[in-house]
Formats: sequence, structure tokens, C-alpha cells
Amino acid sequence: MAESTEFSHGDEELVNQPVGYWTWAANKTLSAYVRGRLAAITVTQPQWWVLHQVLHSEAGAATRDEVISAQQANLDVGAGLLPDIDLLVERKLLVSDDSGRLHLTDEGRALHQRAAETQRANRERVHAGISDEDYLITLKVLQRMIRNAGGDLTPSR
Repeated sequence: MAESTEFSHGDEELVNQPVGYWTWAANKTLSAYVRGRLAAITVTQPQWWVLHQVLHSEAGAATRDEVISAQQANLDVGAGLLPDIDLLVERKLLVSDDSGRLHLTDEGRALHQRAAETQRANRERVHAGISDEDYLITLKVLQRMIRNAGGDLTPSR
């Protein structure tokens, strides 16, 4: 086990800390980290979600509504993705065909690849020193807390 100086409190105090605060602090810190790293390659996190969704949709194409529907659960963005989709089209990273389906351009595919590599590096850094077993336990504990508080764990896709 790591030394207690790595943590904010000793075990006796930490066990009594509110999970709500620590999940909020983790979300705030990790979101800022990921968004900053993506911004360095000229893409926002919602734009990354759009590019990824379009690329991995059936036949590598999706309508605006399909993208929005599929991303509805991502930090409550939903219809807020329309400006991001429009910007990706303006930047010529996405094009719309005659049926209104969005496709990645070559430039869009290249940016998606850079963003995917950035996301892999982000995960490696954030997960450094954390075993898959500890990560799995953490997620299961959080899901149990969500369920205990009346939350729904059903995937929204």
C-alpha cells in the first residue's frame, strides 16, 4: 500500500470523507485534464465524441439526430452537440451526404486518430499505479452507491 502522505487524510479520517465530494473533485480534475489535452490538438471533448460516434456508427455514417441520441448520456450534452457538429462540418472534418448522414473526411479521420491516441495516453497517465483489479473494484463500489441512492445503472444506448 502507498504511504499515507500520498492521500489527503489518514485511513481513519478518509473512511469518513463524503464520497460526493471526492467524486465531484475527481470529475472536475479529470475532465479538465482530458479537455486540456484534447484542446492541445484542436478538438473539444464533445467534438471528439461526435467524431468517434460517426466513425463507429453503422457504415461509418450517422445523422445528427443519431449522434445526439447516442451521446445523450455523456455528461448531459444531448442537443447541445449541434454547435459542435456544425463546427466540425465548417472545419471540413465532417461532410453531410444527400440523405443527411455525416461522414468523416480524410482530415476528420486524421484528427480522430490523433484524438484517439491522446485519449489512450490520457488513460495510461490517469491509471498509472492503479491495477485493473483496483479500478474494477472502484467502479463496482460507485455503481453500488448509485444503486443504493436510487440511481439507474441501465446503459442509455
